[in-house]
Amino acid sequence: MVTSDHPAAAPGRVAFVMQDGIAVLTIENPPVNAGSLGVRLGVVAGIAAAQEAGARGAVLIGAGRTFISGSDLREFGRPLEQPELPDMIASIEAAPFPVVAALHGVALGGGLELALGCDWRIAAPGTKVGLPEVSLGFIPGAGGTQRLPRLVGQSRAIDLICRASRIPAEEAQEIGLIDAIAEGDLLQAAFAILAEGRGKRLAKNLTPPEETPEAIDAVATKMLARGGKRPNVAEAIRLVRASGGDADAALAEERAVFHRLRLSEDAFALRHLFFAERKAASVDGLDMAQARDVTRVGVVGGGTMGQGIARAFLAADLPVVLVERDQGALSSALERTREGIDRQVASGRLSQEVAEGRKAALAGTVDHAGLAGCDLVIEAVFEDMAVKTALLASLEQHLPDSAILATNTSYLDIDEMAQGLSRPDRVIGLHFFSPADVMKLLEVVRAERTSEAVLATGLKLARRLGKQPVVARVGEGFVGNRIYAAYRRRAELLVLDGAAPVAVDAAAKAFGFAMGPFAVSDMSGLDIAWSMRKRQAATRDPKARYVTIPDRLCEAGRLGRKTGKGWYDHSGGKPVPDPEVAALIAAARADAGISPRSYDAETIQRQLLAAIVNEAACLLDEGIAQRASDIDVVLTNGYGFPRWRGGPLYWAARQDRAALEADLADLAQAMGHGFRAGPVARTLDQIDIPTEGQ
Repeated sequence: MVTSDHPAAAPGRVAFVMQDGIAVLTIENPPVNAGSLGVRLGVVAGIAAAQEAGARGAVLIGAGRTFISGSDLREFGRPLEQPELPDMIASIEAAPFPVVAALHGVALGGGLELALGCDWRIAAPGTKVGLPEVSLGFIPGAGGTQRLPRLVGQSRAIDLICRASRIPAEEAQEIGLIDAIAEGDLLQAAFAILAEGRGKRLAKNLTPPEETPEAIDAVATKMLARGGKRPNVAEAIRLVRASGGDADAALAEERAVFHRLRLSEDAFALRHLFFAERKAASVDGLDMAQARDVTRVGVVGGGTMGQGIARAFLAADLPVVLVERDQGALSSALERTREGIDRQVASGRLSQEVAEGRKAALAGTVDHAGLAGCDLVIEAVFEDMAVKTALLASLEQHLPDSAILATNTSYLDIDEMAQGLSRPDRVIGLHFFSPADVMKLLEVVRAERTSEAVLATGLKLARRLGKQPVVARVGEGFVGNRIYAAYRRRAELLVLDGAAPVAVDAAAKAFGFAMGPFAVSDMSGLDIAWSMRKRQAATRDPKARYVTIPDRLCEAGRLGRKTGKGWYDHSGGKPVPDPEVAALIAAARADAGISPRSYDAETIQRQLLAAIVNEAACLLDEGIAQRASDIDVVLTNGYGFPRWRGGPLYWAARQDRAALEADLADLAQAMGHGFRAGPVARTLDQIDIPTEGQ
């Protein structure tokens, strides 16, 4: 083995060696081998060095734990330096010898596009590959929309690109994206591919597998709707459709679109979220080495939430003990939990073999003593302080001191809940969002006496579950529900003052929310918020404006979809405005002495956003959230806020400050007595607003 001293190998980025006539280019850019300028320079130089050395083939492989995790996103807001990724791929395609991409860990974004530009692809078992660019506001820009469909077909390429899917190497091999799965040593397996005498095979010169236009149209229509008809989704679909024509022309068009979209507002906003989500998963100054391993979990409460939490743990290969109050309730909860797993099989999201393994890892008990072997037990029982306090006290008696006690409470004071325990330091909030096995957001609530080791364990567990953690301190509703309550209160006041519920919902959806606030209330059930309002009634300031309409709906038995009627009439399947609700609203206005006024959609939108932004500023000022960007992570991952707007504080930071101050003044006037104005300007100064050139 001879180590090359060729000066163009970009030392520290790409190592170059010759072994038996094969050039081995090892990408070295820890910790995740991002495709930076140094990597691009190194690969181009390495291919040139291989030609000078008379190589008969080359292998691209990553050092450390991965191939290439993707391009360095920090470069995307400024002019890209030469060579760009297409230049690197062009050097590989122009080489007179075949090049094998040897993949392990992950090959994402530009990493996968680099692999697609190689002649052959081999992967270690379990390697994940994908093109996530659409989720970041732009499109694959180095051949992803052209080379991928020529290997796997246009409809499958549209699906993979628009979903930003990560798929395992085994699936990638089945669809023709990967040529082989390595058995044993990855580099030796790559050498074996070249030893077979395989020559050049440029993906860009292939013809996409034949499909019917109807099949392609069906996938394209579905993905465009799923992507909210955002410009980058439409462009990705258009370019994939063009993959049957002139490859070089389509590649040039793809690159031009990529450069335009990477500097779009959507892309800047989504890059903000990309970095915000990674930061939210950490706590400043916390030593994650303290985190403990969790090997077995208990879930107390087998209702809908408890079942979802159990499935979330089972999906992370953690055995679960489900606890219910009696044998009948337990049998029913276990059955429904297993049925949820079976539905995943029926939908094609899970294999039968994996499903059987998860069901086998699910056990049940009606005795807290049956939880003795659990490292962590989470309660998901009725949202009542007395019930939860008594439960934690009982669990403490049956669990070893090393076990963590977690609560899934949405609103209640965890400090109060834990104050009677002998070891309150092992109590933590793990607030899942429904459905718990689907929703990504997980609020990790740090109580006053939660130990750092327990907090670190909660964050480590969140990552194992595939969740997006955000750390919160104790406070009514923590981060998400506290802000959402302010949003809902403003929506209700808009209705009291003259807006129709359907107009408020339409304005919210037009802004980009997945659903309007009243449609959400009907879906989740009006009785949840009603219980909270009744709990708060004794301490409510009688001078504060209070909207009685939701209470009147609940008193009339209109609890939402589950009763067929709420803010809307759901009896026909599709929600429609109901004259009965209009009459209730009119009566509430009359009782309050209000003459209704009209609101346009923009005013509704800006008032809803002002309520969110102001409450976020108050919450940050109180220290309940760590940082402003965490608010954006919570609202986009748990409350349907449009990701392409970057989150409410990112959105607000981009607004004209004078216009925003006017919105906040209108909010204060509408809310009336008791309204607290948060330090919005100081909060927005924490948000970094990137511009081209940064």
